[in-house]
Amino acid sequence: MDTVRHDGRETAFRTAGADADPTAANSADAKSDASAEVLYVHGSGATHRLWAAQYGPDGPVRPAAALDLSGHGDSADVPTEPGARTLDAYARDVIAVAEETGANALVGNSLGGAVVLRVALDTGFDPDALVLAGTGARLAVHEDLREWLADDFDRAVEFLHGPNRLFHGADERTLDRSRSQMRATGQAVTRRDFLTCHAFDVRDRLGEIDAPALAVVGEHDSLTPPAFHEFLADELPDCEYVEIPDAAHLAMAERPAAFGRAVGRFLESVDN
Repeated sequence: MDTVRHDGRETAFRTAGADADPTAANSADAKSDASAEVLYVHGSGATHRLWAAQYGPDGPVRPAAALDLSGHGDSADVPTEPGARTLDAYARDVIAVAEETGANALVGNSLGGAVVLRVALDTGFDPDALVLAGTGARLAVHEDLREWLADDFDRAVEFLHGPNRLFHGADERTLDRSRSQMRATGQAVTRRDFLTCHAFDVRDRLGEIDAPALAVVGEHDSLTPPAFHEFLADELPDCEYVEIPDAAHLAMAERPAAFGRAVGRFLESVDN
């Protein structure tokens, strides 16, 4: 993993592509001068590993980068309360990595989509394109899940891995990996992520975004349903809508080829 220092902390990221050596990415000799065209931003309780199929050899755009938001994976944490302060810290993580790598397109899933929208709306960073995957302009979290995240983390993890939530038809190995990653991120950070989602609402501000966007969603996503993405496509000034069949919230992991094709076609159209 490479790192970039900003705002008194270090944010970890991984690059793959023209100027990156994936075999060295976890070594002490890994360089921090790798470039990227696209930066992938994970959601609640996850890490850069969510995007392995997208920034890897078969991804739609290379070179690419994926980061660990503060408190996730190899990135230093921030002492912020859930909500706007946490969202701002995560936005600063994204900007720091984007500037370090030269990434000009941002792809965000769920909480990551909220972070990407925050970057586009409230910072000086001006992305060329946005991909909003399994996310929305408002991300209210059910009261039961918020309670379980505070009092019964195992129940929250199992709920999220139920049918048509994070996954539609993933095999047990994929489910186990996802559960393990969320538990490794830990209860405190994962709860902060979801409460930050719950406080997020930019439905009345989407018209301020002029970057071309893609709203992409799994057909069976019950956490951020297709209607959320149809709203994005209707309200953003320049936004396409794509639905990925046989997938739920984490379509990029469950149907990586279909997801990659959709993102690749969109980014190619932006370039042209």
